[in-house]
Amino acid sequence: MKEESQIESKSFGTAILYGLIFIFLFAIISSVIFSVILRFTSVQEVSLQYIITAVSFIGLFGGGFLSGGKRKQKGWLIGGLTGLIYSLIVFLFQYLGFDRLFDVEQVIYHVCYTLIAMMGGILGVNISTSNSRTA
Repeated sequence: MKEESQIESKSFGTAILYGLIFIFLFAIISSVIFSVILRFTSVQEVSLQYIITAVSFIGLFGGGFLSGGKRKQKGWLIGGLTGLIYSLIVFLFQYLGFDRLFDVEQVIYHVCYTLIAMMGGILGVNISTSNSRTA
């Protein structure tokens, strides 16, 4: 019984880790793309604000989806934890690195990020379990 619990918690942590790695890799790649666009074109950062927000939501959704697909159960929980841990990492980076807390706008964004990751986790579980049923 203890081994089963240990395996389950390891699977839980591994699924969240996969989701977080996906989110941060997606963020790095999209940041490089947007940096190149801003550097070599006349596009201003203000005009890309909504696109960058949408790309952020896509990244969090993808991370939750991957976490849920790896875990194959409790998608809302695994996706929500992936989003919360992402927000915690960003918060710690901002607080420890720049000595700034989240403002109200950032809190709203990170609550939405967590909800989006949660939805991704739910969909990831449902798609991965429906694929395993048909195979």
